[in-house]
Amino acid sequence: MTDLPSDHARAGTAGAHAPVPLSVLDLAPISSGSTAARALHNTVDLARRAEAAGYHRYWLAEHHLTTGVAGVSPALLIQLVAAATTRIRVGAGAVQLGHRTPLSVVEEFGVLDALHPGRIDLGLGRSGFRKPGGAPDAAPPPAAAPAPAAPRRTPEGLLIPAPYDISRLIGSPLLARYTELVQFPGAELPDYRDQVEQILALIRGDHRTEGGHEVHAVPGEGADLQIWILGSSAGASARAAGALGLPFAANYHVSPAAVLEAVDAYRDAFKPSTVLDRPHVLVSADVVVAEDDATARHLASPYALWVHSIRSGRGAIPFPTPEEAAAHPWTEEERALVDDRVRTQFAGSPRTVVEQLRVLQRATDADELLVTTITHDHQDRIRSFELLAHAWQDAPQHRPRDPEESHVR
Repeated sequence: MTDLPSDHARAGTAGAHAPVPLSVLDLAPISSGSTAARALHNTVDLARRAEAAGYHRYWLAEHHLTTGVAGVSPALLIQLVAAATTRIRVGAGAVQLGHRTPLSVVEEFGVLDALHPGRIDLGLGRSGFRKPGGAPDAAPPPAAAPAPAAPRRTPEGLLIPAPYDISRLIGSPLLARYTELVQFPGAELPDYRDQVEQILALIRGDHRTEGGHEVHAVPGEGADLQIWILGSSAGASARAAGALGLPFAANYHVSPAAVLEAVDAYRDAFKPSTVLDRPHVLVSADVVVAEDDATARHLASPYALWVHSIRSGRGAIPFPTPEEAAAHPWTEEERALVDDRVRTQFAGSPRTVVEQLRVLQRATDADELLVTTITHDHQDRIRSFELLAHAWQDAPQHRPRDPEESHVR
């Protein structure tokens, strides 16, 4: 496995450290009035710009059955992006294992590694919905007090909103269609950790069937991939990542209420492996950066309506213009549905967003940060990433850990 960034690599002078690595998560969003084809071309263009701006990774998400997102196949988009760039790591954020087999995943990413050796990240997630009426990445029933009903802030100042009730989506037409179309009828979903272990065994070349027969995935066996586990709660994903000694990516931008519990569960479950000798955490955030706070808030204003389309069970709509979003007649119930996501989006000038990201990094003790940005106009999106990259590199921050302590084996 290719080395992860270490504290030593970030060490600076006079007790300060360079900022933790910053990376990009791209959903290949479709803007209102545009097309999926245009969104895919924009993804390639943004990846080139992100590489030039110094971002460390470029991850592609997987979403299905929406009219507002073109990112349906991480492997295909990874190939497009990797072929159009030369240095930046490219990966999946994440492949949904709920409707994939370990062999198909390893073979696809084996092809990618063969074409772009040493640059490919394989992010593994559970599916958006594990079963009809089920919740994604569900955690076991809490043993202590239930989650707080009101927002709170960490000592560092990070907002932890009230938990979002995913039961609102249960029974939605989108969930029914998703279940019918992405899974075979009557299929039983395998244990998530077992899937991950099979993937690791196929890559190592020591996979055996129940009958004891050797299985070799070619291409795929011996691939130089970074394997990541992505999770939105303190559930199976976080526990599997820790138990297997793999790096973990937590979603502040999707499930801000659960981010601290997710990273704590990962660290609590962590066991040293041939990959890591201590936990390695990446945390995501939704950001929009512009020259000043007011402009950024204007560009980010359609976000609430876009999130509402997802939370209401319709699926992501094409990303509106600020004017289209302003014309929506909001109800109190609708605003409450998206409140946690809107309040935890970082929108502002480079200085404003850098400080918010530093708070997120300190509160989670993240080793890396992953940012996702959606604006209606592609040029505004490019400008946001470029402004952030330049400001981030000029913002050294203190790292409490010993800079000589490397956690990568």
